[in-house]
Amino acid sequence: MPNRLFPNPDRSRINRRSFVFTSCATCLHSSGFLSTVRGETDSKESKKVAAVVTVYRTNSHADVLIGKILEGWKQDGGVGPSLKVVSMYVDQTGSDDLSLGLSKKHGFRLCKTIRESLELDTGTVAVDGVLSIGEHGNYPVNPLGQHLYPRRRFFSEIAQVFEERGRVVPVFNDKHPGPEWQDTVWMAERARALNVPWMAGSSLTVGERTPDATLPFGSSLQSCIAVGYSGLDIYGFHTLDFLQSIIERRATKRQGVERVQGLPLSMLRSLLDNNRIDQEVLRLTLASSGTSLDRLLENAQSMDSKQHALFVIKYLDGLVVPVLMLGSYAKSISVGWRDGVNKLLVTRAEEKSEPRYPHFAYLLKGIEQMIHSGNPAYPVERTLLAAGILDRGLHSLQSGREQETPELQIDYQPIDYPNAPNLDLLKTY
Repeated sequence: MPNRLFPNPDRSRINRRSFVFTSCATCLHSSGFLSTVRGETDSKESKKVAAVVTVYRTNSHADVLIGKILEGWKQDGGVGPSLKVVSMYVDQTGSDDLSLGLSKKHGFRLCKTIRESLELDTGTVAVDGVLSIGEHGNYPVNPLGQHLYPRRRFFSEIAQVFEERGRVVPVFNDKHPGPEWQDTVWMAERARALNVPWMAGSSLTVGERTPDATLPFGSSLQSCIAVGYSGLDIYGFHTLDFLQSIIERRATKRQGVERVQGLPLSMLRSLLDNNRIDQEVLRLTLASSGTSLDRLLENAQSMDSKQHALFVIKYLDGLVVPVLMLGSYAKSISVGWRDGVNKLLVTRAEEKSEPRYPHFAYLLKGIEQMIHSGNPAYPVERTLLAAGILDRGLHSLQSGREQETPELQIDYQPIDYPNAPNLDLLKTY
C-alpha cells in the first residue's frame, strides 16, 4: 500500500499547530520532476542497496540488518533476501568495526560520504534502495534523555542527492525518525515533498509474540495497557510502536492522539484508586512482562523518572492507554487489552537472540518488499505517531504538565500486515 504524506498542501505547513498524514489505497503518482521505480522488478533480480549507518559492530542494528543481506537470514551463509549491498557509509569507526573486513569479503564499496554511497561516481542515483540505520555509536544525549542519533542528517543528505539527480528510491529509517519531534516533522515533510517511498519502525512489531495474538481488524476495544522495560528513549519507542501495531486495528475512524501525560510511577496507586486503570488488564500485562502489581506498588515510590515512567495517552476516539515503562522491573514488552465482548488478552514481544536476532529478519523482509515494489510494506505514519507520543511524553514528564497534542492528529489507514512466524522469508517479489 503506497503512502502519501500531507496530500493537502494547506495542511502540510510545519508552522501550523497540527497536520495530517494519510495513506491511500491506490497508487498516487509523483507530481514533480522526480521519478520513482514502482513495481518494475524481476523476482529473481537482487536489488542494489546502499547502507548508511552510524556504526557497524557485532550485534549493532547495522550488523543484524545489513548482515542478513550479506550472509543470509540466519547470518550463517544461507539464503537471504533478494538484495545486494553495493556501498556503505559508516559515520563512526573504532577497534570493534566490522565494515572494512566485510567490504573485503563481500566486495561492496566503503564510502567517505553518503553522496558517494548513493552515486558511486555515476552522477546519478546508482542504487535501488537505501537503509539508513542511525542507532548505536557515540552521540550526545539531550536533557530529555533522547539519544541524538544523526537520523535527520542522514536523511537530509540522502534526500539532497535525490533532489539534485531527479530520482528517488525507497528509504528505510531504522527505529523512529528524529528522535526529536521537530526533526521527525522535517523528515516527513521532506519525504512528502520528494515523494520518497519511506518506511521506519521497530523490529518488534513484526517479530514473534507469545502468545501469537493480535486484535482482529475492526474489533471494539474497551481498555488497553502496555508495559515496557529498559530506558525511556531506547525502549520507550519499541513499546509504543508495538502498542500502535496492535491498537491501530481497532474499530475507529481516527488514529491520532489528543493529549499525552508523563507521570512518575509513584502516581500509579492514585490512578488505580480512582479507577483510571483497568486493574485486571494491568495484572495480566505485568505478569506477561515478568513482574507483578504487588511488587510494583511496593517499589513505585523509589523508582526515579530517568528510567521509569507512566505515560497516559488519550486518543482522538476517546481510548485512554496507560504505558508503564519499568526499567529493570520488567523483562519484556507486553500489551494487554479487554475487547468489546469483555475478553482479556495479552501478548509479549519476543526478543530472541538466536539465530542472530530473528525479529530483524522479519523487519528486513518488509524492507525487501518495499525496495522491490516501490511501495512501503506498511504505513510509516504509525511510526511517526509512536515517535510523537514518546517525545511529548518525555516533555510532559520533565515539565510536570499534560501535553495537548494537535500535532499528533496523524490519520492513516492501517493494513493487515502479519508478524512472525506468519511471514514467509522465502517469498520472492
